Amino acid sequence: APRRDLPALLAKPRTLPALVTYRPKWEGGEYEGDDEPRFEALQLAMELGAEYVDIELKVADKFIKFMSGKKPENCKLIVSSHNYDNTPSAEELASLLAQIQATGADIVKIATTATEIVDVSRMFQILVHCQEKQVPIIGLVMNDRGFISRVLCPKFGGYLTFGSLEKGKESAPSQPTAADLINVYNIRQIGPDTKVFGIIGNPVGHSKSPILHNEAFRSVGLNAVYVPFLVDDLAKFLSTYSSPDFAGFSCTIPHKEAAVRCCDEVDPIARVISSSLLLLLHSLDC
Repeated sequence: APRRDLPALLAKPRTLPALVTYRPKWEGGEYEGDDEPRFEALQLAMELGAEYVDIELKVADKFIKFMSGKKPENCKLIVSSHNYDNTPSAEELASLLAQIQATGADIVKIATTATEIVDVSRMFQILVHCQEKQVPIIGLVMNDRGFISRVLCPKFGGYLTFGSLEKGKESAPSQPTAADLINVYNIRQIGPDTKVFGIIGNPVGHSKSPILHNEAFRSVGLNAVYVPFLVDDLAKFLSTYSSPDFAGFSCTIPHKEAAVRCCDEVDPIARVISSSLLLLLHSLDC
């Protein structure tokens, strides 16, 4: 009930800026009905002082026409696109970016879905491009394989990221809690010069390594972040994330043997351990 609820939700004084969306079912939300009542609610949010309003690309032109130039100057319009199937190619993402910009959006939002972790690199490329062109953009990749996009977006120029108020209250797949973003990943300290470390595995979400290493980085004042990398193909991952920004990886099951094969050099002790494990496994199979 927008006319009842929005005045209470947006009542001032507020300690934080407000972003209002009224997402329809066809774009992953809960709203079912005609566009006009939804548009009226979003316009009301603007009038009540919301700093941001989010509208979907598919109806952005229709909504802007509905507003008839009545958008307050202090409210920024986010025009968003959500892809719940995959992450398009770099060329397709660039085309989508241009379409959203053409609507007159103050801020671009593109959310895609990762089928493998290397998909996130294409979103990072778009973020860097937009930063160079001074185009404000929210660029995120959903599900577990896209998790790093939610933590590392400030490094690559993302305008903001999303965190749930508590676990189980996520508004999108694999969204971290705001508490974890702040307290585990130190997201307020992440910037262009932050070095990225992480643990490679599958599964990897259960690992306590990010808690341990990020606290260690914080305690010694190291500008770095440690994240979980859910990886299917190790060689492909390493060739994709090969820039100096990605400074070091830990590796756990099932990729330890593959990691040895990917190394340019292997410490003699590590090689002996690897050979002993293979011999033991062979004995167990027999």
